[in-house]
Order: sequence, then C-alpha cells, then structure tokens
Amino acid sequence: MLNYHLNTMKKEIKVLGTGCPKCKQLEAMVRETVTALGIDAEVSKVEDIVDIMSYGIMRTPGLVVDGKIVVAGRLPNQAELNEFLA
Repeated sequence: MLNYHLNTMKKEIKVLGTGCPKCKQLEAMVRETVTALGIDAEVSKVEDIVDIMSYGIMRTPGLVVDGKIVVAGRLPNQAELNEFLA
C-alpha cells in the first residue's frame, strides 16, 4: 500500500524565469504537457531573481521537477519535456 501511495504523489514542478518570452513559452509548454499526459502536478512560476539564483542557475529559463534542476538556459524539445515530467 505504501508503494502505491509513493507512486501517486503529486509532482512539484517549478518554472524559473523573470518573464522573458522563452520563460513564458516554457511555462505554457509545461502546463500543456502536464494536462496532455494527465500528470498530477503542482506547477508554479518562480520569478524572483534571488529565488532563481538559489537554484544555482545563471541563465533562464529553468525547470525544476521535484527539487531537481532538469533544464537551465534553454527550452527543451517536446520529447525531452515529456521525459522530464513523466
């Protein structure tokens, strides 16, 4: 029963970016992918530069899934995004 619960935990997804076009595009891609794949996730946008820097990335956009940085400084392609979020 415990393993079932662990496998169904909600993912925590954070899009790091101050509002540039690529940051907005990544947020839209993430939200669309979460919906399309039926992923149980909480998606949030981190725009405060101090918070973004606390992740150790110097270029945005960035993507953090369950506390792990999976992309920084670029937009992932759709296949990569599917893999990161699944």
